[in-house]
Amino acid sequence: MMCRLAAESALPEARRVSVEGNLARVRQKIADSLANAGRTDSVKIVAVTKTVDVPVIEEVVGAGNAAIGENVVQEAARKKGLLKEKVEWHMVGHLQSNKAKRAAEIFDWVQSVDSVKIARKLNDACGELGKIMNVLIQVNVSGEETKFGIAAEEAECLVNEIKDMNNLNLKGLMVVAPYFEDPGLARPIFREARELKEKLSLEMLSAGMTNDFEVAIEEGANIVRIGTAIFGPRDA
Repeated sequence: MMCRLAAESALPEARRVSVEGNLARVRQKIADSLANAGRTDSVKIVAVTKTVDVPVIEEVVGAGNAAIGENVVQEAARKKGLLKEKVEWHMVGHLQSNKAKRAAEIFDWVQSVDSVKIARKLNDACGELGKIMNVLIQVNVSGEETKFGIAAEEAECLVNEIKDMNNLNLKGLMVVAPYFEDPGLARPIFREARELKEKLSLEMLSAGMTNDFEVAIEEGANIVRIGTAIFGPRDA
């Protein structure tokens, strides 16, 4: 019994070391990618916690990464109610208009604004709450029918609409590239997104996930959304 209890008590520590080690490796890869690109600025890591339990989220926050990304409003609400640490909550999944009010209550950032309708609903909800929310416009640069996001040629119109909204702070763009076995194939998509960001005089580009974040950084991303590389493979 003593041996079994000792083994069980060691498991959380082993997991914590794993999460910390994974996060350290991600940070090193980011530093290497910045150096490769000749950049001297920084990159924000949003740890995407889809299917990740609260104790593990607490570990990554304890390791110094307090930006947490969730794909589903209800799941974020549940975890926020349980998480003791103060974190910066990012909505990184598609946001339905009927969830905009709840999202305004939960999140500090919404990275997936892709229509005037969503923007207006968020703006109205934030006005009721007396808060200013940071938002990114999700742009479908690749033109994939399976991807959410506004078409690149329509982004400027949405930028102008959001800039007139008092309760939204437009920070930049978000893009999701197709999955490629060779991450280098996503490079033109990230480059086009960065060029669009610059054309629109925006600050932030959220681009790159576990498979391709190094290429995204080399092409100008300053926010990356990392799940698997920090928490390991997940079932869903």
